[in-house]
Amino acid sequence: MRGLAQYAMSGRRQAIIAAFVCGLIPLVNMLTPAILGLVLLRHGQREAVLVTAWAVLPLVGWALMGDITPLVLMCGVLALAAVLRQTSSWQYTLLAGILVGVGAEMALRLRPDFLVVLQQQVEAFMAAGALPDQPEVSQEAMRSALISLFGVMHMFMSICLVMLARWWQALLFNPGGFQQEFHQLKLQPAVAVMLTVLFVLASTGVTVLSGWIMYFMLPLFFAGLALVHGLIGLKKLSRLWLIAFYMLMLNPPLAQLLSVAALIDSWYDFRARIKAAGGPSS
Repeated sequence: MRGLAQYAMSGRRQAIIAAFVCGLIPLVNMLTPAILGLVLLRHGQREAVLVTAWAVLPLVGWALMGDITPLVLMCGVLALAAVLRQTSSWQYTLLAGILVGVGAEMALRLRPDFLVVLQQQVEAFMAAGALPDQPEVSQEAMRSALISLFGVMHMFMSICLVMLARWWQALLFNPGGFQQEFHQLKLQPAVAVMLTVLFVLASTGVTVLSGWIMYFMLPLFFAGLALVHGLIGLKKLSRLWLIAFYMLMLNPPLAQLLSVAALIDSWYDFRARIKAAGGPSS
């Protein structure tokens, strides 16, 4: 991964080649948005536009063949990278991720043929008995759920790819910089409360917000991840703690508890209190 980033940063032509070739390969084409995000973070919007003009071609090809995900991710990652470069704030970047999710929903609505295929695949999966004892779901309810899930997944993946691009940038030009940024990521109290209130309103079925529950949870979720990484870093604990933590995160209720921890941290600031108490324990 470092070699790919290093090659892409060795010149405009190399960045175009790296992004273009990655874009041709299924699954690997997810790296094209990260490469473009790295170019934007390092060199700015003008250079990113010049590289994107070529790198977008294979992604458009995939979209014409029915896979719009790489193209949607490219747009999302470039938008988030632009926010991060302009503000140097992960809080604003995570909040901008909500707009990326909504934009992904709109892209799916503009491709009803893709939505139909996706719905047919899910119905076939359920009919095959892969999900036993599931209640009957109406066509409209399934359609709405798929649209929301599509937006959430692309919001999540766009944030992850921007983090990959930022990690690459730090790896090549500012060693340890991304770790320091991520460990310090914390939502302001007003922002955390606003997201929590919107999440609760969406959970209770408020019409406009009912499909956006996860959009409001994801910024808190990533802030919770940063909290755990920061605490483990301050305590200088083994990486085995992180491995165990991510294994626990496979349980959805624990992911929700992580969001609650991020809300509390926005007011309490666990990391600052640990530092004030004397830093890592002996």
